[in-house]
Amino acid sequence: MKIMFIPAKEKISFNKKIIDSIEKELPERIAVCYSIQYKSLAKKIKDRLSEKNKEIVSFLQVLGCSKPKFPKETEAILLVGEGRFHSVSLEYESRIPVFILEGNKFHRVEGQDVEKMKKRLKGSYLNYLNSKEIGILVTTKPGQQRLKRAIDFKRNLKDKKGYVFLANGINISEFENFGINSWVNTACPRMDLEDSRIININSLEEMNPKSSLQKKESL
Repeated sequence: MKIMFIPAKEKISFNKKIIDSIEKELPERIAVCYSIQYKSLAKKIKDRLSEKNKEIVSFLQVLGCSKPKFPKETEAILLVGEGRFHSVSLEYESRIPVFILEGNKFHRVEGQDVEKMKKRLKGSYLNYLNSKEIGILVTTKPGQQRLKRAIDFKRNLKDKKGYVFLANGINISEFENFGINSWVNTACPRMDLEDSRIININSLEEMNPKSSLQKKESL
């Protein structure tokens, strides 16, 4: 069966007055990010900001499963789209201030939301450390499938029993059927926002230097 991906376009008008007003709150060097349905609007915003002497250091689409990198000179990120799913993660991962243009509403990601994410991640990590049995999540979806990395991780586990769970779609509600309290995610990195029992494999390796061997073997 052939799969076709057809982007949908959000019908929203370009309001120059709003762009001109938010331009004053943005620093000089910014990255403009967008969800695919807002691409044409984001391009108009990018062009308008350039006319206002803003330096656009990056212009890129963000996905739920992506972890974009930005040039060192980036002073802020402007996210065009429906923001919360991406925005807090973007600021937490990039350590760069994130502003959101959502329809005609403009606001900055609040520090308290980022702090909540930090606490949630710490709780997930402590849960992992205290668990003797670990579920390792793998998806078969193209671009997200990291089976080799999951197997390498399982092979290098010490003092824990690991089980690899492979599926096309991962249903968190099914976790209750297995009696496992900690899950290491190798699929979409935004899954950790949905359940505190989930910790992304990248986050785990960053918090636990002893896992670096697993990361090297999976490259």
